[in-house]
Amino acid sequence: MYTILRKEALTNVTKLMEIAAPHVARRARAGQFIIVRIDEHGERVPLTIADYNREAGTITIIFQELGKSTIHLGRLNPGDSLASFAGPLGHPTEIGNFGTVVCIGGGVGIAPIYPIAKALREAGNRIIAVIGARTKDLLFWEDRMQAVSDELIVCTDDGSYGRKALVTEPLKELLDDSGRNIAKVWAIGPAVMMKFVTLTTKPYHVPTIVSLNTIMIDGTGMCGGCRVLLEEGAQFVCVDGPEFNGHKVDWDNLLSRLSFYRDEEKQAVEHWTHKCNLDNAAAEET
Repeated sequence: MYTILRKEALTNVTKLMEIAAPHVARRARAGQFIIVRIDEHGERVPLTIADYNREAGTITIIFQELGKSTIHLGRLNPGDSLASFAGPLGHPTEIGNFGTVVCIGGGVGIAPIYPIAKALREAGNRIIAVIGARTKDLLFWEDRMQAVSDELIVCTDDGSYGRKALVTEPLKELLDDSGRNIAKVWAIGPAVMMKFVTLTTKPYHVPTIVSLNTIMIDGTGMCGGCRVLLEEGAQFVCVDGPEFNGHKVDWDNLLSRLSFYRDEEKQAVEHWTHKCNLDNAAAEET
């Protein structure tokens, strides 16, 4: 059993949990992910590692309460335990001294971009970080990103905080500035955001790495659910990724696959919420 040691609400829908998982923490590296299962009947949920502490034997995960399982996970508290916590999975980020790099985090993607930016800076890179969200209330870890960046740009779609812009706008300005000499870009966030980041960088021939969070079941390459189409053919996010050359991803196919089970996901939330309400009502009667 994997015990929840700490829980923090970063936004109304975004939760942070610190989990006791020594065997995962010993091997975890930036860019990798875990698969968590709440109980023996729970689905397997892939989450990118937001931070880790080898000495304490802990892994930090951050998630948005969107589907049935993440809503359920968000209702657990310190002291509660998880049935399984498998990892670290996937290939870690390729860390090297590339020069000036841009690290972009959109929404909950701010969490996994943090350890990447941190590792890249420790390797001697100059870090320009761009973080964004739809509105101020969905932003988090600005202080952490500031601490690992040489320059931080904050954007909100509605202009409620920072600059009113999509993350692609400051990115294009950075690419247009020849004095910046951007060597590489990392982008993590909603698939549509990563698609437009890659469309922005492609004319400049700047290598762009994205981390994909596809539908995933077993995490070992057996089910094929996380298949992604690249220029050279199909690969599996769980064993070949989760990071890929964004310029080679078939984004239209990926976006289509991500919407396959939208109706079923909505029904699962409604069914689970209804069951919880019935259980609560029964508990009050007793």
